[in-house]
Amino acid sequence: MAKLVSSWSSGVKSIPKDYVMPPERRAGDYITVCKEIPVINLEDDRLEIVRQILKACQEFGVFQVINHGISDKMMEDMMALYDEFFNLPVEDKLGVYSEKPRKGCTLYTSGLEYAKEDLHYWKDTLKHPCHPLEEHSPSWPDKPARYKEEVARYVVEVRQMGFKILDMIGEGLGLREGYFNEVSQEHSMAINRYPPCPNPSLAMGIACHNDPNLITFLQQDHYGLQILKDGIWMGVEPIPNAFVVNLGYQFHVISNGKLKCVEHRGLLNSSVSRTSIVTFLGPNPELPTVVEPAKELVTSSNPQMFKSYRYNEFIANYLVLAYNRKSGSRNGYALDSYRL
Repeated sequence: MAKLVSSWSSGVKSIPKDYVMPPERRAGDYITVCKEIPVINLEDDRLEIVRQILKACQEFGVFQVINHGISDKMMEDMMALYDEFFNLPVEDKLGVYSEKPRKGCTLYTSGLEYAKEDLHYWKDTLKHPCHPLEEHSPSWPDKPARYKEEVARYVVEVRQMGFKILDMIGEGLGLREGYFNEVSQEHSMAINRYPPCPNPSLAMGIACHNDPNLITFLQQDHYGLQILKDGIWMGVEPIPNAFVVNLGYQFHVISNGKLKCVEHRGLLNSSVSRTSIVTFLGPNPELPTVVEPAKELVTSSNPQMFKSYRYNEFIANYLVLAYNRKSGSRNGYALDSYRL
């Protein structure tokens, strides 16, 4: 528990040497927020929403949604809940803390295998599976006392929003309703806490990466998320009570390359703790789910780009590559062995 950044970083004047990244793994010059990343109002006309979402997925692989049906109060309550959780005394978090990868609810620092890292990231993470609720919620934290009740309500609301967005992406691609149900059975959350850093230019919150799952929904409170587009890093504006939606590798494959999988990273600041509440939907790695380009999207003019594969094999390969990867690897590296 003493390794948790949030347990020792308050008031420190300098960064421990095992958190100082070499220049090629740092964020570089300060990047302001980009106003080009689409912000989509989910209360607009459905056909217009579908058009905007598809365009955003083709050009950016990421967009933000507002008026999504989840109340401002619920989103504010979740941020307050996680602020309270990460500020709990160490002994109140012992039950979920681990320094090694494990299934179920886990609180860890930096990456999943801290002991194997050459350098560490300035973040703590609480992750846990979410669906079905009755199976997974008993393993969630006991404190704060309201945790299980509030997070369960949030999980249900975000899941509904997520499947609504999935159906609209499918509609834009010309796929049947519910097409993505089989590849979105895994529903999990990761809450990342980035405490203030005395010299944020030397450290990183999280390295540049692509999500291995299907689609990700992120609620953020302060600036720090950046995406890579056409070789240029762009800052994602933290719009109050909006969700950032970004596509993972599986969407790139299923769309046969029509939709982008966005590379992104997390930066730090020196003044306030930053929290991101992240929800993942994707194939269940415990099942032999086959992922392949949708047959409707493979034509003579747009031939199949990727071969079929089992998701559990993909995720095992992805994790090996992620542990061995250095910043600067090109986008899409985890798909190399699956390209035709």
